[in-house]
This record gives sequence, C-alpha cells and structure tokens, in this order.
Amino acid sequence: MTTIQDIADKLGISKSTVSKALNDAPDISETLRKQVLETAVALDYTKLRRYKKTKKRLCILIEKENIEYEEPHHFAYDIVMGFRQLAEPAGFYVEIVPVDVKLQKNTPYDVFMLEHDYVGSFVLGFSLNDTWLDDFKNSHTPAVLFDNYVTGNPYTAYVGIDNDEGMELVLKHLTNLGHRKIAYLSGSLGSYVLQRRHAAFLSAMHRHGHKTTAKNTGCSYCLSECIEKHLPKFLKAGMTAIICSHDTIANASIIQCQQLGYKVPEDISIIGFDDLPLAEYTLPPLTTIKQDRVELGKSGFYALSSLLNNIPISTFLLHAKLIERKSTYNVYIEKKSNAL
Repeated sequence: MTTIQDIADKLGISKSTVSKALNDAPDISETLRKQVLETAVALDYTKLRRYKKTKKRLCILIEKENIEYEEPHHFAYDIVMGFRQLAEPAGFYVEIVPVDVKLQKNTPYDVFMLEHDYVGSFVLGFSLNDTWLDDFKNSHTPAVLFDNYVTGNPYTAYVGIDNDEGMELVLKHLTNLGHRKIAYLSGSLGSYVLQRRHAAFLSAMHRHGHKTTAKNTGCSYCLSECIEKHLPKFLKAGMTAIICSHDTIANASIIQCQQLGYKVPEDISIIGFDDLPLAEYTLPPLTTIKQDRVELGKSGFYALSSLLNNIPISTFLLHAKLIERKSTYNVYIEKKSNAL
C-alpha cells in the first residue's frame, strides 16, 4: 500500500509537507497541493482517514447543465431522494455536488474525490463528451453511473431501466393497436441512454416486422429542430404513431400536431419515455414508459454499496413499465368506423 512517505520520496519533499497538502493546510500553496494530490492518485494512494471515519462521505455528482434536481417536478429530484433514503440511515453522509465542464477539465475525478474525502459517488446527467466520463474508464474511486456505461473498470457500475424491455413494450402496444407505420423521434445521440434507446427501437421494429428508414427516424440536438424538421416529415409520410425518446419531445409533438390540424390520438398516436410528472397533464394524457426514479436512486446506493465492499457489480437494471393513457389509439376502430 502506498504511504505518505512514498509520495514524499516521489516529489522530493518532506512527509509533513505531503500530510499538510492532503489535509488542506493553509500554509501550502495551491500549486503544491494539486501536485501532491495528483501524485497520490498516480501512486494509487488511499487517504485512509476517509474510510476510518464513523460517517463516511458519499457524493452525488450532477452535471448541472444537463439535468435538474432541486425541485419536486425536476427529473432527478426523486433519484436523489431515493439514494439518500438508503445511504443516510446506513451511516453515510451524502453531499450533492453540481459539476460543470471547468471543474472536470481542471481536476481529475480521482483527485477530486481524494481531495474531498469522498469514498464513492453516484453520477447523474453526464454526456458522452464530458471529461470525467473518460476518467471513469480508469478511475479507482467507486462510481455508479446513472444511464452511462463504462466497460472494463471494476470500480464503476451502470444503473438504469431496461431500455430494450421498454421499447419492446412500446412496439408490442402499438402493434396490438394495429399500427404499422411507426416513427421514432429523438434528441441528440450524444448521450449513452439516447443511443441505447435508438438501438432498442431499431431492434424492436425488426422483431415486430416493421421497416426502419430515414423516413421514420429523426434525431436532432435541439427540441425545436426535432419538431420543425422531423415531425412534418413523419406526418407527410403517413405515419400513424410516433415514439419519442423522452416525454418532453412527446409533449412538444402533441402540441405541434394539434397546431397543424391533426388530432391526437385519432390521427396520430404519440408515446413518450420516462413518465415525467407532466405526462399526466398533457392534452391528451401521455402514454409512456415509466422510470421509477425513487427506486433508481435506491438502486444507485445498492450498486455503490457493492463496489465499496469490493463486489465488482457491472449493471443494475430495473424493469420498464408501460403506462397507458390517452395519447395512443386503436387504428382498427378507425378502420371499422370508416367501413360502416
């Protein structure tokens, strides 16, 4: 096991100086402190005091540009609550840490965790181009990633819902309602979860005997571009149902279809993903795939507990659940009505 003396020898400084740097002493310069921390991580040093404390410190790292968490209607609010509901009674102190691009570029993940005495993290809202997502491939401080997956590192785990199962439920539902011309509308594929859902859509369409072409798939970074560019294309092509990668796009699609003179669901059925609080209040109420966000938070703690106990868990997926509301329609009813 690497010791403080090893770090001191590596840097050519005294053992007491290393100790001061690790403990944020005021008489140590920021440059030297950072050098000591980076060397400690490179030598795989573990600051033992963070493991010996009666109340160990965990953090929930939230990429603040990508996900909201502070209010009850925010997507990550219940995830955070679920994690804390299990972590705090188990004797852990949990701190929520908003993260931005600047922090990730200036401080490697392991260095940040060592600096603040965190023994592990639950990571929310990170996209594929975030710097720390690369750090997680080789990090040694346990991290559980929500809706992100890193291979080959026994110190990381992935928590989410089974998107393949969710998309299968959607396709089965629409197929049973008689839909054959089905489209998929998604945000940018710059996140792992949206890539996973897109792939799941293609696979489920194939299993149910439906074709996928450029005419029935559309992905854009901006919500407005999704709606303005791809939705009219789907309607012109005669699609009878649109699957949206998340509820926000689904709600915008419902509004735009109505503004263009289409009835939802009589003319076009729309399904979302996530079951956000707004899904019950769209007009009509949105059929969607539910993510139980409190249970996802609890699963994050279960997974992190496993990593902290040297159990190299890889993936922890919850079952998906279809919530049927009023935004989908049985086309057989329409055909029978027309025939009469």
